[in-house]
Amino acid sequence: MMSTVAICVYCSQKIQEKGKSVNVPHPPGGVAHLACAQSPAHVVTTNAHGGIIGQSQQLREVLAKIGKVAGGDANVCIMGESGTGKELIARAIHQSSPRRARPLVTLDCTAIPEGLMESQLFGHCRGSFTGAVEHRNGVFALAHTGTLFIDEISELALPLQAKLLRVIQAHEFVKVGGSKLIRTDIRLITASNKDLREAVADGTFRADLYYRIAVVMIQLPALRERRDDIPSLVEHFLHKFSAVHRRPVPMVTREALELLTSYRWPGNVRQLENCIEQAVVLADGETIDIDVLSVDEHEPKKAASVTPSAPAGLTLREMEQEHILQTLSAVDGSRTRAARLLGISLRCLQYKLKSYAEEGGEPIEAFGGARTNYTLGV
Repeated sequence: MMSTVAICVYCSQKIQEKGKSVNVPHPPGGVAHLACAQSPAHVVTTNAHGGIIGQSQQLREVLAKIGKVAGGDANVCIMGESGTGKELIARAIHQSSPRRARPLVTLDCTAIPEGLMESQLFGHCRGSFTGAVEHRNGVFALAHTGTLFIDEISELALPLQAKLLRVIQAHEFVKVGGSKLIRTDIRLITASNKDLREAVADGTFRADLYYRIAVVMIQLPALRERRDDIPSLVEHFLHKFSAVHRRPVPMVTREALELLTSYRWPGNVRQLENCIEQAVVLADGETIDIDVLSVDEHEPKKAASVTPSAPAGLTLREMEQEHILQTLSAVDGSRTRAARLLGISLRCLQYKLKSYAEEGGEPIEAFGGARTNYTLGV
């Protein structure tokens, strides 16, 4: 059974004295957050893996692998769709490792122009290029004795991939414009939202670098593959953003939770987090219902064009029945989402489905040949 600690909902730092208002050390110049220093109501309880929320089988497998690799120095590569929490996994590995008291430095390859990337990695000497008015350390120097997390490493240009490989093999580098070899002692964790094996196959990523960085591979599941964790994530984000926006923690209605758990979440946990924050801000009163959940703007477009032309000879009621069936099929059977698309209440849709079942009880075939067996209840 995993131990529990309290963490600051603003900065995710651990608060060791659970259930008490305590001061937590923050970086020099930082601000002590309310959740760390004042109100225990702003503190959420989570597992010891740095705020990773969930108990699904897929997540337990990831956590088990973290437990196995954290104690050593093997290079780890984390792959998964955008928004699945790759940086959170990297932080969990670092926080569970012998290097946890040392720096964790992050470099996002998508945020740095290609011309400045070498300087960001290795640092530069004064005068080495236009604008280099002072000596500067790169991430390898900043992360010395700690952990270096390189995010979206697939975006690194091939010439820099060769230089990175050299540093990984030799544990030394030279600043841009310099000549002195600098030793480095880091634990390297990388991440990519692209399949690096496919990038190797198409020639955009070096195979020798892949084998160096992916000593241990961790594949993160998409949120739609671990729907059992959505209620726990929703509760976590409700507490987090209620504290941030100084609002009472709202309750989520049954219909809203059904919508949240049935939606595919193309943006994964990051999109769910954004959705819950918006709902906390927009909610009137003490509940969150489907009217404040912004999921339709990311809804796949197939639902808008699923209904083919109706064959002649159907009654109006038969056409209504067929249209409802097609809409349900388009949203993978989610009655809440179907009701929203149809412009009727969930109770109205349930009533209609109940009446269809009582009239026939047999599977009903829609225009496109799909068959659905209507059942009673929610």
